[in-house]
Amino acid sequence: VQLQASGGGLVQTGGSLTLSCAFSGAAFDSLQMGWYRQASGKQRDLVATMNLDGSTVYADSVKGRFTASRDDAKNTARLQMNSLKPEDTAVYYCNTVPAIYSDYRGAYYWGRGTLVTVSS
Repeated sequence: VQLQASGGGLVQTGGSLTLSCAFSGAAFDSLQMGWYRQASGKQRDLVATMNLDGSTVYADSVKGRFTASRDDAKNTARLQMNSLKPEDTAVYYCNTVPAIYSDYRGAYYWGRGTLVTVSS
């Protein structure tokens, strides 16, 4: 299984950024997918859940500003982030919902995240 988020960077408050995720190695088209983020020193939070019926559920903190989508034909997902705030600064990950758990490792598998930094 591979999960690779990309597209992060430095942006000013109020700016926009689009993240991409490429996933492979599992039947992701039959799984809920999500975007998560983890700010420095804080727990990882789910910010968007992309359901199989095409609907998306957002955390209150990003509702109205972020738009998540998935393309199962291409095994990719996207997170369009607008009106960014300093509190959006975090490493962003894509994963299934719930996240993939590796019995072999005894831990959740997160793949590669991408850092988003919003300057004030």
